[in-house]
Amino acid sequence: MAGDWIRSRRYTKRGIAVWPVLGRIKDLGMEDFLEPFELFNRKGKKKKRIGMASVPVKERVKVSQNWRLGRCREGILLKWRCSQMPWMQLEGDSLYISQANFILAYQFRPDGASLNRRPLGVFAGHDEDVCHFVLANSHIISAGGDGKIGVHKIHSTFTVKYSAHEQEVNCVDCRGGIIVSGSRDRTAKVWPLASGRLGQCLHTIQTEDRVWSIAISPVLGSFVTGTACCGHFSPLRIWDLNSGQLMTHLGSDFPPGAGVLDVMYESPSTLLSCGYDTYVRYWDLRASVRKCVMEWEEPHDSTLYCLQTDGNHLLATGSSYYGVVRLWDRRQRACLHAFPLTSTPLSSPVYCLRFTTKHLYAALSYNLHVLDFQSP
Repeated sequence: MAGDWIRSRRYTKRGIAVWPVLGRIKDLGMEDFLEPFELFNRKGKKKKRIGMASVPVKERVKVSQNWRLGRCREGILLKWRCSQMPWMQLEGDSLYISQANFILAYQFRPDGASLNRRPLGVFAGHDEDVCHFVLANSHIISAGGDGKIGVHKIHSTFTVKYSAHEQEVNCVDCRGGIIVSGSRDRTAKVWPLASGRLGQCLHTIQTEDRVWSIAISPVLGSFVTGTACCGHFSPLRIWDLNSGQLMTHLGSDFPPGAGVLDVMYESPSTLLSCGYDTYVRYWDLRASVRKCVMEWEEPHDSTLYCLQTDGNHLLATGSSYYGVVRLWDRRQRACLHAFPLTSTPLSSPVYCLRFTTKHLYAALSYNLHVLDFQSP
């Protein structure tokens, strides 16, 4: 079904360079670019790097220069015959990716730029496509187009699915033994992960809008929904996790249809969002809930499907046309580099992206791409 295809293409400063930004970059010390790609956590301690051992300082300097200059090599890790809307997650040296109504687990080879051909595992159970999934507590929590939530134990054959919504479940998140889900049926729901209580809904929240994205706060007291901004004036609302009551909404004066397709917490008080109105917004709840503290505009007026950040200066976004991945320095407003991963006849959104210290992975309609910043 999916093979281990590698097609190499060299990028040397291929990214769309914004000269005022690059001029500023030349004035920065090298430590400014070592930090972003070491993946620090919020307390300033180094995170465990995904899929690789510790990187020597000399190698970090070389790799961070490659990120700064947009110098990388493109490869295709997987191909599939039918158009998909894949989602993926990284865990250790493994990659999990949805294809149709399955989730497949692959192991990275030592270089991090290729996969072992045979999947480590296949997780099934949905009757329609998997829309979204997360990894939590050695479980995969999946959201399906069949209106069901699936709970799969990663290291066993245990799988449970239960009816959760009247229409497709677009998004899920799980923290601290609690699952939250959002659906096209204009509701968000809260569920326990405990094995004896699976499928017992704790709260049902009427959002008045289709729910496209959802995320639980790191301190577990609340969660945020990103909605379509058609039936309700605010596409970003924060709800109490224990009571299901509305706590606040973020922003104001959103145009109709400015739906939020991806949202993520960086800390209990800061989060990032992106979607149909072509902006990435950075919110700090300590400063204001009505105005974001920083925003970045997609220069070609394309919908932004997904985003990722290292929690420091690096931000990556996936656009709706031509598989464009953009890299941003969050201290600047303009895009640093852009990498179009498809040509005109095969134009595809970037449905999901993830990155490590050395690689960026982007899931498109027909391919899983890798940008290798270690060996350009």
